Amino acid sequence: MLPGPLGVAVTPRELDRESYINVATFRKSGVAVETPVWFAEREGRLYVFTEAKSGKVKRLRNDPRIRVAPCGAAGRVKGPWLPGRARRVDDPAVVAGAYESLRKKYGWRMTVTDFFSRLTGRIQGRAILELALDAAGPDATP
Repeated sequence: MLPGPLGVAVTPRELDRESYINVATFRKSGVAVETPVWFAEREGRLYVFTEAKSGKVKRLRNDPRIRVAPCGAAGRVKGPWLPGRARRVDDPAVVAGAYESLRKKYGWRMTVTDFFSRLTGRIQGRAILELALDAAGPDATP
């Protein structure tokens, strides 16, 4: 459990009530790059799908530190930043579980997204990221 604003606990499961999180990854210079993403909680971890060649995947290869915050579709942050670490997941069982959680959470929207990704051939170029939040507290800057 992570401490939240006004003493309210923020856990990955509680964060899962949000539709979007803003994920900040870090350039080699230390500058944060923020991206709003869909995500789903599974067994205390958060999972995100993205293009395997995306900037966030490249930045995570150099520095696994992240911070996340609940946000709207445009990325406007509406809660505390929570520090953590992320990694690309290649284990087929974990990838399947992540997609199962994403499909359960987003329903028909994920089905439509997957359909068009298959149609355009982009689904093979996806990566699943596993986000593990730290207990350092909100608004922490890694």
